[in-house]
Order: sequence, then structure tokens, then C-alpha cells
Amino acid sequence: MAPQDATMFWLSARTRNDLFLLYSFADAGVPTDALRTTVAARSARIPDLRVRLRETPADLAYPSWVPGEFSADQFVEHRSPDWAAVQTALGDLLATGVDARIHPWRLHVFRGVAGAPMRASDAELATVVVLQMSHALADGKRAAAIARELFSEGGVGAGDAGSDGQSGFRVGRAQAVDVTSDSGGAHPALDTVGRMVARLWRSGLAAAVSGAVLLPAGVARTAVRGYGAFRAQAELSRLTEAGEVPPPVPGFAPSAVNKVGPRGIIEHRARMIVCSAEELRVPGRTVTVVVLTAVSVALAEYVAAHGEPVDRLGAQVPMALTEQSNGLVHNNYRSLGIDLFVDEPDLRARADRIAATLADRRLRARHPLLSAQDRVTAVTPAPILRRDVDRYPIDAVPDSIAGHTVVSSVYRGPADLSFGGGPVRCTGGFPALGAVMHLTHGVHGLGDTVTVSIHADAAVVPDVDEYANLLRAALRAVAATLAADTER
Repeated sequence: MAPQDATMFWLSARTRNDLFLLYSFADAGVPTDALRTTVAARSARIPDLRVRLRETPADLAYPSWVPGEFSADQFVEHRSPDWAAVQTALGDLLATGVDARIHPWRLHVFRGVAGAPMRASDAELATVVVLQMSHALADGKRAAAIARELFSEGGVGAGDAGSDGQSGFRVGRAQAVDVTSDSGGAHPALDTVGRMVARLWRSGLAAAVSGAVLLPAGVARTAVRGYGAFRAQAELSRLTEAGEVPPPVPGFAPSAVNKVGPRGIIEHRARMIVCSAEELRVPGRTVTVVVLTAVSVALAEYVAAHGEPVDRLGAQVPMALTEQSNGLVHNNYRSLGIDLFVDEPDLRARADRIAATLADRRLRARHPLLSAQDRVTAVTPAPILRRDVDRYPIDAVPDSIAGHTVVSSVYRGPADLSFGGGPVRCTGGFPALGAVMHLTHGVHGLGDTVTVSIHADAAVVPDVDEYANLLRAALRAVAATLAADTER
């Protein structure tokens, strides 16, 4: 397992960081048992969904993925008669986490839901499905690809994606040892030794021993690459001062949505604003920029209503990296700090400035000198990284933060998915909360719909519906203003 993915797994013991992908389908009335059978059959053909995580003793080596079978308890049926009840239940689900050592994913199914958005008719009932996934298994882009396989009628689609080699997915070394195979007439003592070795590999002990043996070399490589990262950082600073690389965005002071709640308790709430894609499409501007501009309006109004000055507001925007990782890295992205320019009263100029700073942040994030730190992480011995993860102060709000909220945007492809014979209507997602982030946004396109999802901590943002109404109005106002600008 890559260090980035192991970090996500270790963090899950300290904070809820699972991925939650929601899909709403027309309910075709197929019995739930038949749906469970379909999920079992489809997941068996998707390499990413037939694994579990194996740790090594004392974390002397990084965890690995080993084969895992579908279990009936990975399909959970919930009773929620209408859309409002589903959104309430979502809050409860967002407070949970899967144990990747047992199963790294779970499917939650709500049947016969009335009032779901984007229905073909008012009488249509929905099957709402939430795919919960360990962040160690996937980032947002990879998770969307996995969900597409799961909800495609053709299973895994073109090619032999059921082959680990074809999919680029790699499982642990235990797969290379067939403990049930015939010894081929070998001496009984050799057969016993072989079985002992197989058990060691399966328990992770051999990997731990290997990790311990290689620890000194790993420390040396970390030191060498660390010095290289230091030199790369100095060179990046020089290029930034010379104007050859865009500078980083200065940090932001925490606001009303970044405080630590009572006793640190997080009270999860979820809301979804489902739009026709045409409502948010503006020539010359991306949907992401339109939504970021709307968030700047709604968040500024919300913070001001709570008696705090609104001088600067910012957002963290995850950006997928395109570099090939040979299938080893499942979390392949960087978070960009974006200024929302709330001091700019003209929404057209504000959108242009947001688009420009987003482009600059992407340019800087892709600079080769920034990958030097990644190369350090790649060779950091597991015990050292595990210690750093355990000691990192995730329960405190620093004086300067990279953004007041998160806006994660992923296009999930055409609306050609189905479940139990019912076509898909819309999709949504809910970026995780933490000590700093008590309000996050997901922006997910599917076919001709775009859903802006809200994930909030009611202990810090108690009036979630008020914020949702502000954001809904801001989306309409920003889209109309920017569209009017293009017509001039």
C-alpha cells in the first residue's frame, strides 16, 4: 500500500474520513433480496471491491490489500419513507466508518422513497443508494469509477477488468501462495515449511520482518530525499520571487464555521441542491467556478449574519493529479487553497478572479519541484509515518488555515447507470468534516444534472437549512448574473 493510502487508513482511527457516494434511481420494484444478489455478483467482478486491508505487526511495514469476499452485511437496507427522512438518515451515516480490515466498503439502500429530486413524475418513487468506502481504498475520482462499474448493467464494462493485472489493482503477497495446492510429492517436512511460510505471509509477519530489516535503509533514503526536498523548496521560492511560478495563497484567519464544537463532538447534517446542468452552465466559465462564486456569496452572508467581519474567505479545492502511479497510489490529488475574493462586489469580476487564482494554484501544484516532497513520503518507513500521523494535531484549529470550507468537484460521467432496472436520476457526495472544516461542499455532475451537496456540523453550523437556502439563492443569482454578462 502506498504511504498516502496508509495515511488515510491510520487517520480513520482518529476522525471520520470515509467517502460517501449517493445515487438516486427510479425504484422499479425489484425485491431487495434480488438487489443484494446483484450487488454480490457485480462486486465479485470488480477488483477494488473484493479486497480487505491487512496490517503488519507493530506497523513495521505498510499495510497491504489482500483478497476479501463479499459479505451479506455489506448490503444494508434502511427504512425512510421520503426524501426528508433520507437526508436525516444521511447525517447518521456520515458519522460512521467502515473497518477496512474487515470490509473497506458498504452499500446502504433506501427503498420506495417519495419526494426525491429529479423524478420523471411526482408519483415516481426512488431507490436511494449510498456507497460508503474507506478513503484508503480510493479518492473521489477513483471512487466514482468504482461506483460506475457497480451500477453499470454490463458489470465492469470493456476489457477483462476482472483481472488484477488489467485493472492495475494489486493485492497482497498472500495471493501468490496457494496454501490449498497439492505438494506434488514433496517431502512432508518441506510441505510443512511451505505451509508455515504461507501462514506467515497471510498474517503479515513476514512483511513486518522485511520492513524491520529494511528500516535503516528507508531512514537513509528518507534523509537523502529530504535534503533534495529542501533544495527543491529553496528553488521553488526563488522561482516564485522571480515571478516564474505563481505564489501560494496566504493563509486565512478562522471564521465562525471553523471553531471547535462543544467537547469536539461532530453532529453531521446533509443537504442536497439538485440542479439541471443548464442552470449552472455559463459560456466561458466552468461549473466549478460558478459554484465557488455562489459559495463565496452564501458563506459571506452566513458569517456576517453571525456577527463576524467578512474580510477574506477561502476554500480548499481538491485537484486530481494525472501522473501515473502504476495502480499503487489510490489517493492521487492535491488540495488547493483558493481565495474567494469576497471583497469584490461585482460578481462577474469575482468569478474571473476566482477562475484566475484557481488556474494559478493548479499551475503551481503541477510544478515538478513540488513532487520532491512526494518522493520523500514514498520512501518514509512505515513506523515513522505512523508516528507522525498519530501525533499530528488534528483536534486544534491553527491561527492560519488554508480555507474556510471545502469545495470538491467531480464529474461522474453520463447518466447511463441503473440499479434494479431503475435508471439513475442524480448523484451527490459529502466531503469529510474535521476540527477545522465544519462545512464542506460536494459538486457532482451526472449526465444533465449537477448536485451541490452540503455536509455540516450542527454543533458549529446549527442552522444548516438557513445556509442551504442562502446557497440555493446564490446559485441562481450568480448563474443569472454571469449568463447576462455573456449576452452583452
